[in-house]
Amino acid sequence: MRDEGLGTEGLRNPGTWDRGGRGVYSGDSPKPRPGTDPGSYNSESGFCARPAPAIEEFVVSPPVDGREDLDRMKKTVLVVFLLAAFAAAGHAQESRQDISLSGNAIIEPFIASSTDVYVHSTTAEGGLLSYRFMLTPTTALEVNYGITYLNRINLYKIPNDYDIHLRTQEISGAFVRSFVYKNWNPFVEAGPSGIIFLPIRNSGTHTLDAKQQTAVGALYGAGFAYEISPSFDIRAEYRGLVTKVPTLDVPGMNTNKWWNMFEPAVGVAYHF
Repeated sequence: MRDEGLGTEGLRNPGTWDRGGRGVYSGDSPKPRPGTDPGSYNSESGFCARPAPAIEEFVVSPPVDGREDLDRMKKTVLVVFLLAAFAAAGHAQESRQDISLSGNAIIEPFIASSTDVYVHSTTAEGGLLSYRFMLTPTTALEVNYGITYLNRINLYKIPNDYDIHLRTQEISGAFVRSFVYKNWNPFVEAGPSGIIFLPIRNSGTHTLDAKQQTAVGALYGAGFAYEISPSFDIRAEYRGLVTKVPTLDVPGMNTNKWWNMFEPAVGVAYHF
């Protein structure tokens, strides 16, 4: 049915869109604003889809708070402290070295030789410093340095009778084998040694012919260590030093014999 009251002149031209998508517009409808995308037009349904407006992105910077920095620093310090504590605890559990300081005594036996030379001496007291490096939990290498304060050695051969005051030094090394029984650690050791006999020129020395003498020998010993803490133990041992009987370069006092010097020692060891 046609509406006769309206002619073609009264109809408003709806306009058309270019189907090629170029957005060319003709007709009487309002034109899109310059610089905007007219969208796309479906000629069959008459629907015109316009693109969504662009959304600007904003980067929001987090607020700077002095308390957050302080908390972060506290956490960092706490972590460093805990790591250091764990490292120290692990190191203490796996100590591979120790150093010990002991009081010792050297007892030199009486010697009678076939050449009618007689040698005897008094007991010498002194100190012994030892260092051990653990190769395994039960084996170690040890180096020692010991020194005595003063003792007297007597060289006698008719008609000569000489008293000589001495200071004795020991430099030795040993291989140590330990056995573990709870807090008790018995051990045995053996190795080379060097003994230095140092005459002291005082009123107790009766000859000026006595000179320093170095003797090479061997060390052996056995003892035990009792652990009183993870870092300390009490150490007691019996050591023997085997070397030739010294003559101290005094003429006619050669015995051509060896002696075994007895050396008990008691001290404290620190593990690190």
